[in-house]
Amino acid sequence: MHQAGLFDEEIAYDRLDKCPDPLLRLNAVIDWELFRTRLQTIRKNSGTGRRAFDEVLMFKILILQSLYNLADDAMEYLLRDRLSFMRFLGLNLRDRIPDAKTIWLFREQLTKAELTKSLFDEFDGYLRAHGFRAQSGQIVDATIVPVPIQRNRLEENEQIKSGQTPESWTEKQKEQKDTDARFTKKGNRSYYGYKDHVDVDVEHKFIRNYEVTPANVHDSQVFEELLDLDNDSREVYGDSAYFASELTKHVVLLGLFPLMNIRGVKGKKPSAYAKAVNRKRSKVRSRVEHVFGAMKQKMHDIVMRSIGITRAKTNIGLRNLAYNLTRYSYLCERKTV
Repeated sequence: MHQAGLFDEEIAYDRLDKCPDPLLRLNAVIDWELFRTRLQTIRKNSGTGRRAFDEVLMFKILILQSLYNLADDAMEYLLRDRLSFMRFLGLNLRDRIPDAKTIWLFREQLTKAELTKSLFDEFDGYLRAHGFRAQSGQIVDATIVPVPIQRNRLEENEQIKSGQTPESWTEKQKEQKDTDARFTKKGNRSYYGYKDHVDVDVEHKFIRNYEVTPANVHDSQVFEELLDLDNDSREVYGDSAYFASELTKHVVLLGLFPLMNIRGVKGKKPSAYAKAVNRKRSKVRSRVEHVFGAMKQKMHDIVMRSIGITRAKTNIGLRNLAYNLTRYSYLCERKTV
């Protein structure tokens, strides 16, 4: 077996530098101290026992989890195994590494403090202050985030819908059942889980706002909460799910210009005019699909390993923030090329 040398770690990092590392690019452009003040509100060191890990370090670990879709145990293993992860976090082989329980606990603290949305908004303010204002209009859309389907009896489902917990469930079942998720249909396929409703600016393709709901909540029901009134264009794009007279009136009252895809009528073929309008609007609206595509392919598809909408809001919110961070690093690199 090869004996470890004095400069082995430095040599390994030198070899790593010869390969393109997206995490290195991320560290080069992101000022992680931006998040420290908010994160400090959830970390209280009593002064006894082992010193707590740095809050920004723990936050960066959650971002890594979102980028690579890792469970807590897998995250702990890779923090010990992968040099690129260590370098991203500013750790070396001799440093103490957070274990899976510590990672889980920090995320729970973040969830209880309901800080994910404010961290997201903090970075959005940073984007706007550094030359990435919301421009050229906005696109609203939603994507389904599935969770494992619950196998319940009909009477149990009725009790869940009425806000009750079935009396037949054991304590272990109560811990493992997600009673906040709901079924929805898309096309001819049924899904069970949540929805990530987003508002994306046309120019830079950043997520400017988001809401998380059970999957059965119609896209139009959170439309008003998503709108960004600071976009330099008044145009609002959306698919036919947002095509309703009341929504259109509300958008106009806010001083915005609705450009939703025209909804078809059951049993009737769309007119040539409707086809032409939808085709033109979809050329812009399709940019939001690039965002969802990046999440599902480049950053791997999201897997919900939590139970309940409160934790889902944290996990999905971190995923949206991780997307914006990587998008920012890409645009910064493109500027310098």
